[in-house]
Amino acid sequence: MKGDLVIFAGSSNRALAEEICRYLKIPVGEARLTTFSDGELYFQSLENVRGRDVFIIQSTSTPVNTHLMELLIMIDACKRASASRITAVVPYYGYARQDRKDKPRVPISSKLVADLLTAAGTHRVLTMDLHAAQIQGFFDIPVDHLFSAPVILEYISAQNFEDVTILSPDTGGAERARAYAKRLNAGLAIGDKRRVQTNVAEVMHIIGEVEDKTVIIIDDMIDTAGTMVEIVSAIQMRGARRILAGSTHAVLSGPAMSRLRDSALEEVIVTNTIALPEAKQFDKLKVLSVAPLFGEAIRSIHYETSISNLFV
Repeated sequence: MKGDLVIFAGSSNRALAEEICRYLKIPVGEARLTTFSDGELYFQSLENVRGRDVFIIQSTSTPVNTHLMELLIMIDACKRASASRITAVVPYYGYARQDRKDKPRVPISSKLVADLLTAAGTHRVLTMDLHAAQIQGFFDIPVDHLFSAPVILEYISAQNFEDVTILSPDTGGAERARAYAKRLNAGLAIGDKRRVQTNVAEVMHIIGEVEDKTVIIIDDMIDTAGTMVEIVSAIQMRGARRILAGSTHAVLSGPAMSRLRDSALEEVIVTNTIALPEAKQFDKLKVLSVAPLFGEAIRSIHYETSISNLFV
């Protein structure tokens, strides 16, 4: 890699940042990232970044606000140290579900986060599987939006499943599920989900053929797994032979692990956009790495070449 590239890692997913750097054959940038006794965050780059191409890797996962503030402080420090360009690499973009006003007097928090990143000094954003693709339009700076599909599809294809149906838990994810079904030459089904309240959903109907099929549920994230277990139960009642789940972001909050463990799911396929501590590991969980995708994207951004080949 060219000598003017430096990659810093936030605290949210240090393991992914180190894997990306190993892929690119460069070290993680040296920095001091600590917390004062009153909870304030402190960051200092121990490397000269003047005129350099800086990438800061930080998922805004739990604790979301701490990791977001950490990212903003790191960006500000690099801006004030005269970095030539700062790219925020946000494998998991928090607040993405608050992307519209679906009730009176509520914020559009994903737009607010986009404004904060821009105001801090970000020149471009590299992220993966946004909850809604239109969030890219909330930014007034370039956004490179990667998809985990190549990684998950490669794994699914290697399993040689028979009679596969790809299922989207709701109509919002139908386009994503259709893309998977097309690549796998599989059937397509859609769940009719109604959200009763925050983190609570009910599955009313399943549209499509799932009886005696290997059903793979594809979603962008698994949070409390409430929707997932509702879908699994509905599919099971309709005679599915095998049931698996594939998701980019393993948020896995609250009762998610116990729900997934106790469900009829055979396997839960996720990626490492969010760091998963030992407490969130269980036998059914299969974690795939997206480090090569991000590594290639960073290489292409740095050398100003196209990243279109990462989408095939």
